Amino acid sequence: MGRPICCSAKESPMRMLIVLALAASAVGCTRWSMDHHLNNAYRAYDRGDCQRVMLELSQVDRTSRARPFIHPEVALLRGQCLERQALYVDAAQTYQYLIQRYPGNEYAYRAQARLQTLEKLGHYRGGEPAVTRPATSVPWR
Repeated sequence: MGRPICCSAKESPMRMLIVLALAASAVGCTRWSMDHHLNNAYRAYDRGDCQRVMLELSQVDRTSRARPFIHPEVALLRGQCLERQALYVDAAQTYQYLIQRYPGNEYAYRAQARLQTLEKLGHYRGGEPAVTRPATSVPWR
């Protein structure tokens, strides 16, 4: 084996400072990336480009795994985009998830308001169980 690398007392704090600076910059880059994608998602939503919104929100999800505080905001924007695409059932389920997972969060209150709006517009029936009917079989010949 080789000899250990020796350094003077002045070099050791400098190396520690470099390591800390690199670690801090990595954290900052992740945060910047998450904010960048979230801002892009809002811009795309303003333009009505829901495909781009979903792509940007996926990027936010990937970079925010260690930052759960951003998830309610992402879920609400995702639900609003689903609504805009007339996918009302999916939007309602997204809002319900948000309300159940983050009950005291500001975005949960907004999700509740969106559910009430969907109900008033006739796109959602809150509290009413789904009705199932057996399929009728039609002979092939």
